[in-house]
Amino acid sequence: MLANKYPLGYFPTPLEKMSNLSKKYQDYQLFIKRDDNSGLASGGNKVRKLQYFIYEALNKAYDTIITAGAQQSNHCRQTAAACARAGLACYLLLGGEKPKIFNGNLLLSHLLGANIYFNGENRKGEGIESLKFKLEAEGKKVYVVPYGGSNLLGAYGFVDAVKELKEQLTEMNLKMDYIFFASSSGGTQAGLRLGIDLFEVDTKLMPISIDKIGYEYKTLAEAVLELLKEGQKSLRIKKTYSIDDARLIHGYDSKGYGVVTSNEKSAIKELAENEGILLDPVYSGRAFYGMLDHIKSQKIEKGANILFWHTGGLPANFYYSEELMP
Repeated sequence: MLANKYPLGYFPTPLEKMSNLSKKYQDYQLFIKRDDNSGLASGGNKVRKLQYFIYEALNKAYDTIITAGAQQSNHCRQTAAACARAGLACYLLLGGEKPKIFNGNLLLSHLLGANIYFNGENRKGEGIESLKFKLEAEGKKVYVVPYGGSNLLGAYGFVDAVKELKEQLTEMNLKMDYIFFASSSGGTQAGLRLGIDLFEVDTKLMPISIDKIGYEYKTLAEAVLELLKEGQKSLRIKKTYSIDDARLIHGYDSKGYGVVTSNEKSAIKELAENEGILLDPVYSGRAFYGMLDHIKSQKIEKGANILFWHTGGLPANFYYSEELMP
């Protein structure tokens, strides 16, 4: 099941110690998992999910992929790249109106050959079925990748990622006490949770909420719980999941999705200036700030090994250049 994937990225991604930040915050040992180095059009965590979607689409003879997201969606950019690699047509349903100038991920999605539709206030896949119907009427065989790649099949990408991480930790003789990461559509979070239970990795997940708005009829935690229950049956995990297994850490998302504040800006600068690694202002920058806040306020016990899972997103920095300037 986990082996049924189309090769798209460079794996395993590096697991590195953040040596300078570990010296700065002497009570902790800080590490980073570099999914920004996963390859495929500047990398990112969605490559892991897309390997499963593309495999299924090709195996069932689909010729067209549709997915949805915000205009600066990393998921949509990586989907466009995956389709280009696999020889599939790509259609993106993006929030907002068509801008005069394409920048960041939107520009890259265009360069990668995606057919782009703009969907006003809707950015989470609303209207995707009507686009699917239209394309099918034109004779296309259409495969829908959900918003964020967040269904059980997509979550398998991060179940598999935990297996990869466990092998690296064993080789390096390390144990991670905490794993911080950005959580926005739920698939990464669900996959990590299922993975640490399936592969018996002793760690605590710290999902930082990026988007305070959930889905139309459920919260993000409820969506994650649904995936956990599906995954428990599919993977035969001997555990009963509750909402406590699906909760996110809120408080860093109060300004809303894609709103860059001094928090994200300071986190991006701190990692860049100390380790030479670039975050993005929407996802990884917000999550990294959340991790630093936990460290600075000593919400985590001293002596802990802490891993930050870098989910990529570099191209968005160019779209947010004004917000990131001095």
